[in-house]
Amino acid sequence: KPSLAASLSNLLSNNSAVERPCRPTAVHEYVGTFRGQDAKFKFTSVTGHVLSLDFKAEYNNWDAVAPLELFKAGVEKKENGRGMCRHLQQEAKGCDYVVLWLDCDREGENICFEVLDEITPVMNKQRGSGKEQTVFRAFFSAITEKDVKNAMRTLGKPNLNESLSV
Repeated sequence: KPSLAASLSNLLSNNSAVERPCRPTAVHEYVGTFRGQDAKFKFTSVTGHVLSLDFKAEYNNWDAVAPLELFKAGVEKKENGRGMCRHLQQEAKGCDYVVLWLDCDREGENICFEVLDEITPVMNKQRGSGKEQTVFRAFFSAITEKDVKNAMRTLGKPNLNESLSV
């Protein structure tokens, strides 16, 4: 959510984040440290799901398709039409790492993987052995300085199984 991105970036930057107006949602930027190195942070947001899942066109006429066929029918992902995919790709271009700050529930986990599907191809490739973690997940329950900074110190990984349960 845009208001959450503003709050989180301000807490993590000690109120030094600068908002860059952008469509469809602003980007908050600041300089700090990440994993012991100087880093430029870019914080943006999504407003709900980035992609939607739908049956392929031949299965979308509910009067012409037997309900049992839908259990075997193919599905496809489509952008929700707000320009979010292009925005995420543009902002992720050249980034080394991503930290996902979505709601800590299954739906948030699912949105994590929608975001990753869009940005991973444009991010910088892994350095060195290729085993370095570049995708992180922040787990938090409150938007307080203590909880947010603790979440940044104890980053984990997104959970694919929780995402798939959605």
